Amino acid sequence: MNWIAMTVLLVVTLGLFAWSAQRRWRLMMVAKAPANCGDQIGRRIVLTLRYAVGQLRMVRYPLAGWAHIAVFFGFLVLLLNSLILFGRGYVPGFNFWIFSPDNLLGAIYAFLRDIFTVLVILGVLVFYYHRLVKRLPRLTLNVEGLLILAIIFVMMIGDLVYEGAAIVRETEAGSGLFHAKTPFASLSAMILAPLADGTLQVLQHVGFWTHAALVLVFLNILPYGKHFHVLTVLPNVFCQNLAPSGRLAPIEDIEGRLEREETLGVKRVQDFSWKSVLDFYTCTECGRCTDHCPANNTGKELSPKHLAIHVRDHMYRRENELVAAAVGDGQSNDDEVLLVPDPIKPEVLWACTTCAACETECPVFISYIDKIVDLRRNLVMEQGEFPEQLQTMFRGLETVGNPYSFPNEQRAEWAQGLDIPLRSDKPDAEFLLWVGCSPSFDDRARKIARATTQLLKAAGVDFAILGPEEQCTGDPARRAGNEYLFQMLAQANVETLNNYAVRKIITICPHCYNTLKNEYPDFGGRYDVIHHSALLAQLVREGKLKPQHRVEAKIAYHDACYLGRHSDMYDPPREVLSAIPGVQLCTPVESRDRGMCCGAGGAQMWKEEEEGEARVNHTRVNQLLRVLPSNGPDRTLATACPFCMTMLRDGLLDQGHEDVQALDIAEVLLRSVLGEQAAPTAAASADKSD
Repeated sequence: MNWIAMTVLLVVTLGLFAWSAQRRWRLMMVAKAPANCGDQIGRRIVLTLRYAVGQLRMVRYPLAGWAHIAVFFGFLVLLLNSLILFGRGYVPGFNFWIFSPDNLLGAIYAFLRDIFTVLVILGVLVFYYHRLVKRLPRLTLNVEGLLILAIIFVMMIGDLVYEGAAIVRETEAGSGLFHAKTPFASLSAMILAPLADGTLQVLQHVGFWTHAALVLVFLNILPYGKHFHVLTVLPNVFCQNLAPSGRLAPIEDIEGRLEREETLGVKRVQDFSWKSVLDFYTCTECGRCTDHCPANNTGKELSPKHLAIHVRDHMYRRENELVAAAVGDGQSNDDEVLLVPDPIKPEVLWACTTCAACETECPVFISYIDKIVDLRRNLVMEQGEFPEQLQTMFRGLETVGNPYSFPNEQRAEWAQGLDIPLRSDKPDAEFLLWVGCSPSFDDRARKIARATTQLLKAAGVDFAILGPEEQCTGDPARRAGNEYLFQMLAQANVETLNNYAVRKIITICPHCYNTLKNEYPDFGGRYDVIHHSALLAQLVREGKLKPQHRVEAKIAYHDACYLGRHSDMYDPPREVLSAIPGVQLCTPVESRDRGMCCGAGGAQMWKEEEEGEARVNHTRVNQLLRVLPSNGPDRTLATACPFCMTMLRDGLLDQGHEDVQALDIAEVLLRSVLGEQAAPTAAASADKSD
């Protein structure tokens, strides 16, 4: 092959790519917030090998996932082929010295190259089918995507033509053209065999230069579209956040920042970290995040995919301005480069339930919740712009320590008649039961608290409660963006807990569980926290609770997001229900990490839903009802979260399903453990909303 042409091709294309890569690097570095990926190196390497190289998340998607796996591994195998072809531009027959077709290693590689060439072609055809025939709504149909697929397809055809022509030209007259080590190239050779040698020579050159040129054209397109993830996915997966899923990073020194008039949260691209920008670069635009977003599925404006794309494109449009301001060569006008309301509408941010469905589905580990909450933080604390209904919640938390605005002295009223000690009276109790705001003040949720405590007493668990000394953990304030209020509550609660030397905490609410376990350590509160579902499952296993009375119920269990996706606790609640005689579990498709949010998370409990086609809780209730009989007195929706209970119950009543029960797993278990004795407890604390 022509070494001059190869040199010109390599110098021009690699030079252009280096220029483009430098631009993207420089733009990424305008983000000033710190990011760290230098910890837990061993774990990061394992995760990168498992998910970026091993493609484990793609297995979740039967056809598209396996097509992607075929193309990905095909590229790994064929990358070596590209290097070999570049070498052959200078040295005919170049094979890296160790991949000669005459030795075993060369034969193995020739076989793999041949097989993956066809697998890549099949993968590309699957992608074309999804875009042009099936037209999946989640996919972005654009010229760039179709062009990239065309380039890959033509490259693979070029490889088959090149290899097939070479086989024909190198095979002696009368010899067979089929070689077991290259079955598909041999098939190509059989098709090309009737052609004259001159024509075969031309086709061999065409195949060679088609691959050599297109792979470099492909490389230069990458930094300008969604396929940039081909280059950024490895560092993005390696640098993923290794903190617990439900933990939000605190804003340090809020009061000092307020005094210095520094930005709180994120209002411009510069307020993100470089890792956040890397996330935007890495978005594959596959739309799986949006496909599983409860807000988007009910017609809200939030689309995690488009949020990432809009910020990325905003950066590309203002590249010169942002870079000039970052290096001090220019001034950027804050009013012109704010992210809200353009390119991100406020209603997009306020529709998020922080359920983590988007992050669970993302094959390249992009995080969305931290970005949305950071944008909310700026709107709330710096600009004072947030849904009006949240003001009532903020005021209640600030003045009386709970979002319901009830006097905190009423926190223990739910426990009347149960003889439950306060921590102040029993400071040496093994466990502290952190009741939470909903089980303390909401009439329906109070029944969950009573059922849980009766079970704990029946099992001989040594526990006490804080009563009026307990305040909201601050979860709704933090998710709503009021980090200042959250930190006030967190510091006060940590001081109370540490004064009592609390070490073990039982929670009823998954939101309290997440905050106490994963977020309070940032404020000096380190505790052994267990959710009541996990403890009840343990007590049943140990024989301390014995489900002996039949409970005739067909139950569809709803996974709470902060218990399931955020805390990876799917089995304990099901273990409890499965241990109860008479209970028949009915599992919807939308279950476990594919379960849909009830609609209460992310402070949605305290505000009206953004406008959409349906309410999130109505949609979730209908999903659960699909797996239950159409009628019957034993139909039940169960959960292990008091907020989910409220949303499911409201969804049932709103849609005329008064005959379907909504129960916490503790209430179902109590009926089986105590039998008829449980009836007074279930009826205790009259439900004023009935």
